[in-house]
Amino acid sequence: MATAEESSHSATQTPTSGATPHGEGDHHAGHDKHTGHDKHAGHDPEMFRKLFWWNLLIAIPVLVFSAQIQEWFNYSIAGAWSLWVAPVLGTVIFLWGGKPFLAGGLAEIRHRQPGMMLLISLAITVAFASSLATSLGFGSLDFWWEVAALIVVMLLGHWKEMEAIGQARGALAALAELVPDSAERVSGDQVEHVAIDQLAQGDVVLVRPGGRVPADGEIVDGRAAFDESMITGESKPVSRSEGDRVVAGTVSTDSSVRVKIDAIGEDTALAGIQRLVSDAQSSQSRAQSLADRAAAWLFYLATAAALLSFIAWWLAGDAAEGVIRMVTVLVIACPHALGLAIPLVISISTATSAKAGILITDRLALERMRNIDAVLFDKTGTLTKGNHAVVDYTAVDGVDRDDVLSLAAAVEAESEHPIARAIVEATKAQADAHSSQVMLPRATHITAITGQGVQGTVDGATISVGGPALLAELGSEEPNELAKTTTGWRESGGSVLYVFRDGEVLGAMTLADEIRSESRIAVEQLHDRGKQVILITGDAQQVADSVAKSLGIDEVFAEVLPQDKDAKVAELQRRGLRVAMVGDGVNDAPALARADVGIAIGAGTDVAIESAGVVLASSDPRGVTGIIDLSRASYTKMIQNLVWATAYNVVSIPLAAGVFAFAGISLPPAAAAVAMSASTIIVAANAQLLRRLDLRPEPLVEDERDVAHSPQ
Repeated sequence: MATAEESSHSATQTPTSGATPHGEGDHHAGHDKHTGHDKHAGHDPEMFRKLFWWNLLIAIPVLVFSAQIQEWFNYSIAGAWSLWVAPVLGTVIFLWGGKPFLAGGLAEIRHRQPGMMLLISLAITVAFASSLATSLGFGSLDFWWEVAALIVVMLLGHWKEMEAIGQARGALAALAELVPDSAERVSGDQVEHVAIDQLAQGDVVLVRPGGRVPADGEIVDGRAAFDESMITGESKPVSRSEGDRVVAGTVSTDSSVRVKIDAIGEDTALAGIQRLVSDAQSSQSRAQSLADRAAAWLFYLATAAALLSFIAWWLAGDAAEGVIRMVTVLVIACPHALGLAIPLVISISTATSAKAGILITDRLALERMRNIDAVLFDKTGTLTKGNHAVVDYTAVDGVDRDDVLSLAAAVEAESEHPIARAIVEATKAQADAHSSQVMLPRATHITAITGQGVQGTVDGATISVGGPALLAELGSEEPNELAKTTTGWRESGGSVLYVFRDGEVLGAMTLADEIRSESRIAVEQLHDRGKQVILITGDAQQVADSVAKSLGIDEVFAEVLPQDKDAKVAELQRRGLRVAMVGDGVNDAPALARADVGIAIGAGTDVAIESAGVVLASSDPRGVTGIIDLSRASYTKMIQNLVWATAYNVVSIPLAAGVFAFAGISLPPAAAAVAMSASTIIVAANAQLLRRLDLRPEPLVEDERDVAHSPQ
């Protein structure tokens, strides 16, 4: 059979090697030694909640029995025993409530990475040691109420900080919860309930309406609409039938199906998504590197400022005030906000994007996306569906055009060739349009004509289908009434097939790789964001030009071999353009790797593509604009948080050191703890605003679905 112009793309993808999922109990899954906020690894929000409330209860009598508080509020508690309430309970608070900070400080010393936990440890230790010495008769620096208030406020701030981080990290737990605990395995005529870990490749499972698919596999019986939004971000259910693959975690919305399992556990698509989310949340970024360096320098600056404050006040004759100023500086300069500024944005943006089917495999790629100048789309399988569709068909005078289509479908019905399937599908679509059943004529003696087409017998007549080569072989001529139409089809990049009856031309049809309904909208959105859109394909120039014209694309690279695509990316980069390459398969891997940002599209069932920095789990090219929007929004939040955290310390350290004491402006240690915690909470709240960003493309309305290539 004469074939239309095709460009094939392999969908084979390579899973990321060595990736392992994080357990649900890991409250900081994904943080490693270079992420800067690993200071709290293993900290549980629930632990800090309990510590806060218990230590708050203990702190109340410490404040009530404090001599300074009694003096302020003009009351007195008699009895020598009352002098020991604050020291005893204050020591309990220091050892119990302060334990997480002391342990964190020791860990920073061991790893030679001084930071926020060490600053807190120094502050509460200095205040505790001074107060304990005074209670034992070796001084006059009674700070018990400050120690209690300081630790309680720090626990509150840390509890809220861990809550914010836990919400962002919850993306992994949410993904894990998509897989059901049990499955219904079919054994002969029996259905048995089994645990998920008992499933094996080759097992057949029953998925009932409303049930989740327990593992990846192929439907072997039944048809249903599946909700795949948890994988692809697309809200509209997708119809799946026998022979189609479904993945773990997706939901059958309306019917029962039987699925033959071909991937379990860590080999499923959902596990791949979990690995990508985890890796992205732990990956380093330029902004994170900046924040890490700033936090390290802040430790040394705060320590020096605290010592200088003590020395200055001591030389001024007020050693007690010197200790207070030193503790206050250490507390208020704790780089909690600075340390939280970037990791929380990374976690939230990664979780938000995963819900929309945008999987970040490289944080640097996401950061670069906001500065991209041009988006280079591979055509087949990216802007188009990667399979042929009947675009239009016509008939000679006196012949019903629908008869042309049904006769062609009759002789093509048993073929698995992509073009044969396209003709049969067009016949079904035409029947649906007329609200009728598909009634194909019965064809017999079907044979393939090598390199030219196919033929068979229908109602005693020989029906042949093929291209120009078959037209010449049969010695027929194209009727003039068809020539004008077919010439237009060829000029627009379509392939032409003729339908013959006993050697005479009955009509013709044109096929083309069907353009995705979303592609034109994606191009318009990119133009609105100031990006150039470029098409690259191995197809003929006229085919590429036709698609580009239909979609409003700026530039075209046609007849490009797969191995030469990366050279075209390099050519664009030599022009000074920062390039994002969007492709769908292994043929595009070199170009994806060479581009400033590589985006793999349509990888819903195999998400780990090593050559891409971003993976779109769905096949919707509008996801590219979602990446740009996410890149801009997350970068803005990072900068806002860094500016806030830095400005806070610039203003607060001199205030804490007592520089403005001459004007009556002084800050006690507990107030410093409140200010430091408030700064951290502000940074966390600002990062949480990213959750408002909706990256999911809007559902298409009917007129948007009718792009250039739909049957007339």
